[in-house]
Amino acid sequence: MSQLATENGTFREERSAEIVNARHEGCADPRLAQIISALVFHLHAFVKEVHLTQPEWQAGIDFLTTAGQMCSGERQEFILLSDVLGLSMLVDAINHRRPDVATENTVLGPFHVDGAPQRQMGETICLDGKGESCRFEGRILDLAGAPIEGARIDVWSDNAEGFYDVQQPDVQPKWNNRGVFVTDSTGAYSFLGIKPVSYPIPDDGPVGRLLAALGRHPYRPAHMHYLITAPGYEPLVTHTFVGDDQYLGSDAVFGVKASLIAPFERMPSGPVIWHSSFDFVLNPLT
Repeated sequence: MSQLATENGTFREERSAEIVNARHEGCADPRLAQIISALVFHLHAFVKEVHLTQPEWQAGIDFLTTAGQMCSGERQEFILLSDVLGLSMLVDAINHRRPDVATENTVLGPFHVDGAPQRQMGETICLDGKGESCRFEGRILDLAGAPIEGARIDVWSDNAEGFYDVQQPDVQPKWNNRGVFVTDSTGAYSFLGIKPVSYPIPDDGPVGRLLAALGRHPYRPAHMHYLITAPGYEPLVTHTFVGDDQYLGSDAVFGVKASLIAPFERMPSGPVIWHSSFDFVLNPLT
């Protein structure tokens, strides 16, 4: 063991992180040792930088305790905290670096549901008849611009009031604004939905109170979710965002990327009010 680990086990403020990390020298997992050592180093540096007071430390403990108490099978307050601090998007960005031509990832969000029904191209996913109708279409392409056949496109969005079907199981039809589509040899996709609307993330817990204390709103800009998979390609988890939404520059979870802002054009006539065209480019598996 190092001198720091054996010098009577005493603690000194000026070398606090080094003294704590010296206790981890026997860790058999190198990656765990790396992560915990870096965490201790930066955590101690943070406390020293802000001169954290005892009441502030206790407030932090109380915040984390309350966040844990709100977690359940339907709600994960710690992921929500990660989202609003930009950590979820940073982890996603680091783990999904792609060539510039490939479509960028963004967060999956808490409302994806496995098992949505597969529909025929051009069919509607809106089952409650509410909202402003919109035709979504485009192509699924490889890096060279060639169409990808057999790409599975899982889509979902909120309803006209800003709620997903799983949030209102007794109000909305099951699978409302959800569907799966599979491309043919042209790589084209097309379906009818509604123009999404912006909505707030759950803000009735400690994360919502933190946002309010920071002077931040809880809203996400309007978006359509896509989960696109195809044999031989990396899965793509992404959104397309409504280009004129007021929250594009202040998304509560930092999910907006400029390349994902899509055109939503009002149709001059006919039963469909809006049209949004967007091509997705998949990155091959390495």
